[in-house]
Amino acid sequence: MTDAATNHRLRIAQVAPVIFPTPPTGSGGTERVVHDLTEALVGQGHDVTLFAPSDSVTSARLISAGPSLAALKRSRGDVAPGVPAALEAMQLDLLGARLDRFDIIHCHGEFAHAAVLGAARSRSITTVHWRLDECDRELFFGHFADLPVAAISASQASALPRANLAGIVHHGIARDRYTLGDGAGGYLAFIGRMTDQKRPDRAIAIATAAGMPLRLAGAVDVGNPTYFERHVAPALGDAITHIGELDDKAKQQLLGGAVALLFPIDWPEPFGLVMIEAMACGTPVIAWDKGSVREIIEPGVTGFIVSSEADAVAAVAQAAALDRGAIRRAFEARFTAERMARAYVDLYMAQIAGATA
Repeated sequence: MTDAATNHRLRIAQVAPVIFPTPPTGSGGTERVVHDLTEALVGQGHDVTLFAPSDSVTSARLISAGPSLAALKRSRGDVAPGVPAALEAMQLDLLGARLDRFDIIHCHGEFAHAAVLGAARSRSITTVHWRLDECDRELFFGHFADLPVAAISASQASALPRANLAGIVHHGIARDRYTLGDGAGGYLAFIGRMTDQKRPDRAIAIATAAGMPLRLAGAVDVGNPTYFERHVAPALGDAITHIGELDDKAKQQLLGGAVALLFPIDWPEPFGLVMIEAMACGTPVIAWDKGSVREIIEPGVTGFIVSSEADAVAAVAQAAALDRGAIRRAFEARFTAERMARAYVDLYMAQIAGATA
């Protein structure tokens, strides 16, 4: 074990995706988590290097191979489809030249980092911010059986080969990003991509049946652009509004004033960051019983878990009676970035010990 590990001041590499800067200005939940984790680790006294696009902002040491895909699109318009892979290869080349400088390497990418790590896989952690139950992951983990993975929920971990599972760490966010709201806006909120996985159409049906206004926030999914046109746009009007992507300030206003957040997902959500963002505002969450929801929401305390639109409508009627202060306290106890960082450090230490045993 290195001196740094023995003294519990670790030399940590955080390797972010290349699509958005870290932190993102709008979309980019993965980059948000990487930013919050990096800042918390720096705050806890660790020596952290962030590999991320050059338009990122961090308290850690920043190593960049170029701008984010988002920045390139802003400056150049449409770019060739191979640009994300090129940016990732450039960033991983910089990482590969520096592997011996770190006690632990924490990667948040998709696949290529596993090959670049090579023998350093034993002192690495990978966090996958997507589902693990599809063919690409089956092939990947079938080959990289020695790649240690930190699942972001037990639900996600259930699809991961046991040989790869290093532990489970729920996401956290900065404690002071959002504050307790009063929920006095008299509306329901939805935040997510406009796609069939997130089901804004289901949120519309629930709000309409409950007789409450609904504010929909989130980008039109570039991979499924017709969904918005067919299933969301026809319902828009005075009661149902689409307000687009939000920055943190606007998200605070939306969630802080909402009676409840609707989270009517139709896929095995591996975590669901917006649920803890709502909790940070003291806002109850009405969530479909899929993916990680049962790990995040405590029924009757931080929200309700439902399996039908009728159940969701009934939950809307009960949401205002929940104690928003108790919801905020539940967030502070379970889902802060500081808690996330401590949990990851425990995994880092275990991985380092195993690699040097």
